[in-house]
Amino acid sequence: MEINNRHLTYCTNIHAGGDWAETFDSIQENLPALKQSVSPNKKMGLGLRLSNKASLELGEKDNLVQFKKWLDQKECYVFTMNGFPYGNFHGEPVKDKVHAPDWTTEDRVKYTQRLFGQLAFLAPANMEAGISTSPISYKHWYSTEDSKTIAFRTGARNMVRIADYLNRLEKETGRYMHLDVEPEPDGFLENTTEVLTFYKDYLIPEALVFFKNSGKTEIEITALVKRYITLCYDVCHYALAFEEPEFTFEQMQKAGIYIGKIQVSAALKIVYDEAHIDIIWKTLEEFNEPVYLHQVTEEKAGKIVTYNDLPLVLDKKSPFTELRSHFHVPIFLEDYGVLKSTQDQILKVLALLQINHVSNHLEVETYTWDVLPQALKLPLVDSIARELHWMKSRL
Repeated sequence: MEINNRHLTYCTNIHAGGDWAETFDSIQENLPALKQSVSPNKKMGLGLRLSNKASLELGEKDNLVQFKKWLDQKECYVFTMNGFPYGNFHGEPVKDKVHAPDWTTEDRVKYTQRLFGQLAFLAPANMEAGISTSPISYKHWYSTEDSKTIAFRTGARNMVRIADYLNRLEKETGRYMHLDVEPEPDGFLENTTEVLTFYKDYLIPEALVFFKNSGKTEIEITALVKRYITLCYDVCHYALAFEEPEFTFEQMQKAGIYIGKIQVSAALKIVYDEAHIDIIWKTLEEFNEPVYLHQVTEEKAGKIVTYNDLPLVLDKKSPFTELRSHFHVPIFLEDYGVLKSTQDQILKVLALLQINHVSNHLEVETYTWDVLPQALKLPLVDSIARELHWMKSRL
C-alpha cells in the first residue's frame, strides 16, 4: 500500500513456495483476508518471493498472465521481489544453502534476470521496481583471501551484467528497476564499510572493464552502476552489525548509492542480567531451531565478533554484555520475557524517514513464524496484519 509516497508491503517468503502451484496457493489463501484487514479501500502492494523452480513454472503456458489478472481482480500489485533464496525456504534445513548458488555462478545470473523479466510484467506501469539479492556469497565457503578476491571479482562482474540488462530494458520500455544487494552476517558484505569497499574495489572497476568499448566515460559508467545496483537495508542485519541507521544512510548518500529497499525486521537482543542468567539461557534455547542460520554477534573492544550459528553460543554459554541473534522476531514486540528485540533500530529508521525519504520501498520481512516458540505464534494472517498495522501507525 502507498503511504507518504512510499510503498509498504510484506515479503511472501513467509509462505511455503517450493514451486509455483504451492506459491500461488499460499498467496490465494492469505492475501485477500490480509488486504481486507490492512488496505480494504486502496490497492495493496506485494513483496513476491519466487524460488527458481517457481519462477520457471510461472513462465510456462499463460501462468504469468493469469497471475497478473488475479492480482488486478484483487486490487493488488507487485513492486518488489525477494531474489535471495534460490531454492526451498521452508520445512527443511536451509542454513548456509540460502546463499547457493552464489553470484559467482551463471545459475544466479539467469535466475535474477528471469525474475526481472517477470517483475517488469507484473509491476504497474511507470512504477519503480526492485529485487533484493544475496551479498555475493558466504564467507565460510572460502578458505583463502585469494579465493575470496576471485569470488568478489566474479560476483561483481555478474552484477554488472545485470546492470547492463536493466539499463537496456529501461531504454526500451521506460521501466526503472534495480538490484538491491542485501548485506547480512557472514555474507561477503556485512556492514556499511564493506558495501562501500565493494563498490570502490570491485563493482566500479569491473564495470569500467565491461563497458570499456561502449563510448561511455568513467563518470557515466559509475553513474550507471549506481543507478541499477543499489542497497537493500535490512534493519535486523544492520542491528547485528551494531551500526546506527543514521550512519549508514549518511554514508550511502555521500557515496551516491541509492537504498532500493528497506526490509523492516527485528533481531533478538540478549542483555546480560546476572540475576536471571539461567532463565535467559533457557529462553534463548527455545529459539534454537534447525531450519535457518541464526548467527550471533557481539561487540568487543570496538570490533564485531560473529558466531556463525546459535548452537555455538548455547554450547559455551560464555560471559557477555550484549548479544544479538539473527532470528527475525515480530517487529511489534519490544521484548520476549527476559529477551529483547532490536525494535529500537526500526523506530530509529522510521524517525529518520520523517526527515529523509531514503527509499521508496518498505518491506516487512518476518519469515520465521513457523519456527518461533509456541508462545509467540498467532494465526498467520493475524501475525502479518499486526505487523503492517504497527508499521502504518508509525508512518
